Amino acid sequence: MSIPSEQAHGNPELLKELLHYQMPFGKYKGTLIRALPISYLEWFMQSGFPAGKLGMLLQTMYEIKLNGLDYLLDELKRRG
Repeated sequence: MSIPSEQAHGNPELLKELLHYQMPFGKYKGTLIRALPISYLEWFMQSGFPAGKLGMLLQTMYEIKLNGLDYLLDELKRRG
């Protein structure tokens, strides 16, 4: 499952949100989405991502981790 291009490329603020957005429920409630383990994101990939903004953020984080691009978020955080 890939992120629709209009969501991934049309919203540059999405990556900034991943720096501070917390998981609102479940085992990892209160954990920053960018700190979620890949196994949890893989579970969502197999089970289905939630609808709306949360699902979009989780799916984006899954793609980032899957492709080894975590460093991009570190760089974004460093730049403030």
